[in-house]
Amino acid sequence: MSKRINILDEVTINQLQAGEVVERPASVVKELVENSVDAGSSKVVIEIEDGGKKLVRITDNGSGIASSEVEKSFLRHATSKIREIDDLYDLYSLGFRGEALASIASVARIEMITKISDEPVGTKILVEGGKIISKEPVGTNNGTTIIVKDLFFNTPVRQKFLKSTHAETINISDLINKLVIGNPSVSFRYINNKKVMLNSPGDGKLINTIRSIYGKDITENLVPIDYETQFFRVSGFIGNNNVYRANKNLQHIYINKRYVRSKVILDAISEGYKSLIPINKHAVCFLNIEINPSKIDVNIHPTKLEIKF
Repeated sequence: MSKRINILDEVTINQLQAGEVVERPASVVKELVENSVDAGSSKVVIEIEDGGKKLVRITDNGSGIASSEVEKSFLRHATSKIREIDDLYDLYSLGFRGEALASIASVARIEMITKISDEPVGTKILVEGGKIISKEPVGTNNGTTIIVKDLFFNTPVRQKFLKSTHAETINISDLINKLVIGNPSVSFRYINNKKVMLNSPGDGKLINTIRSIYGKDITENLVPIDYETQFFRVSGFIGNNNVYRANKNLQHIYINKRYVRSKVILDAISEGYKSLIPINKHAVCFLNIEINPSKIDVNIHPTKLEIKF
């Protein structure tokens, strides 16, 4: 007997979508911090508790969301970053798909407080499992605070597959390091269980940002590079032959400030260092490649980690 074809309801669709976008607490941090950067923030505070499983709070001083737009921001495919498919090929923002808030809200309890400079008061909205619980005016500064509690509270199977608090915290810390290095003009403050883990200067100088995370031993062995052709510009820092690692964790590659994994670029780095550092060791580098967005496809991976040249 043939099975009937069912049209899924919106809640189920959002939760399935969340499986692609929100794999773990670090995914929540990534999507929300990218939104903060895209909103023009100069300061972002990231707070987590219990490896982000209990709480993630992101506070920024960006442009905020107008009161009339707040509910819309929780709809799937609601985005201020693109209007049509061609916009993907002229894209300089970190986020663009517009599914992040809807996906996170479908599997968590969210409180958002936001204000734009043109409005006298801000807006506070509570969303639980994708449903809007309340919305009210509130006194607050310009910018946005989003508090995400009890991730996967309504999908216990997914909650069961979360790793230990220590492992989830390491994932978040690694992600924050990548976001901070990709945005040296933004001052980041990272707080884990009420303990300050990182304060980046936000002075626009990449070397100072790297020093705030990896210390003097790394920064004293870095060589600045800035090379431009008619097709692209590559800038940043590469390690000399005194500094290397057993893995590729200190190879930070960005395309138009977006952290990416690119086999093409990583293989080129390995080839370039082959005769300079010991065998089975990996170079240290912090590189940003600026390229015309029409020459790359950023839309081939749900978490936007991979790109296609």
